[in-house]
Amino acid sequence: MISGEKILVTGVTGTVGAPVAKALAKDNEVWGLARFNDSAKRADIEAAGVITRAVDIGAGDFSQVPDDFTYVLHLNWMRGPLDQLQEAIRTNIEGPGLLMQHTRKAKATLVASSMIIYSPSADPEHLFTESDCIGNASYAYNATSPYSKAGLEAAARLCARAFDMKVTIARLNTVFAPGNCYPTMIMNSVLNERPVVAPHANNVHSPIHIDDIIAQIEPLLDAALNPAFIVNWGGDQHVSVQEWVRLANEWSGKSAEVQVMPAPGAPIANASDPALRQSITGPCKKDFHTEYRKLFESMSAGTP
Repeated sequence: MISGEKILVTGVTGTVGAPVAKALAKDNEVWGLARFNDSAKRADIEAAGVITRAVDIGAGDFSQVPDDFTYVLHLNWMRGPLDQLQEAIRTNIEGPGLLMQHTRKAKATLVASSMIIYSPSADPEHLFTESDCIGNASYAYNATSPYSKAGLEAAARLCARAFDMKVTIARLNTVFAPGNCYPTMIMNSVLNERPVVAPHANNVHSPIHIDDIIAQIEPLLDAALNPAFIVNWGGDQHVSVQEWVRLANEWSGKSAEVQVMPAPGAPIANASDPALRQSITGPCKKDFHTEYRKLFESMSAGTP
């Protein structure tokens, strides 16, 4: 684990940003940026030792933010429908570019992209590799993301070259973390016997546990390059939503169903090839099925 560094984390109230910042704050000086519309979340982050600043990334005003960080983790993200594309460009592309200009003295910058950037495959068990085609996916519920993730990667690549920065662009898969993550949403639906909607009868993901994310930050920063280094950031196991529902039904005695609802233009699955990431970080240490069982036990007992 990194120690003795000055680290900036954006999106510090998010599902990934909050636990990452808290973990790093144990042995580092950590600053966290977010809009902080929820004062309770800000208090929780500060209680863990993180120095916070309320900043609208898209505004590009970083006068409250130092410029001497040794590491930068850009985890901030705005989601929205297509009619918010202009705001998404401002927040997800222009803002991060301006932030990287401001923090260009950092030894390395880690930029979180997403699997949403990949163009769909007709094979639900296809493992997307870093060289696969990008930019041709469509999501009705999150329509701005495929466009602005491609723009974010372009901005990060430009900044690496223009400002002589070392950058890693990591394409996150399905995150397994406390709070409102996808596995938690699936489990909640099962426990309440609500149907789970999936775009295909074999909707495969490569979930990665937050503990593995935290453990892999240091090697991913060490791998940063100029030009930017691009890598998938998913788990080593590939598990379908149908399997998640089957297991939760089995453990709970419920009978929730998976409703297959194809979405034109949207990927039918979300599995990533972990080989390149494994060559840098080694294997993941958290087993999905073990952690998913723990999630069931905590949620069925009424624990968040």
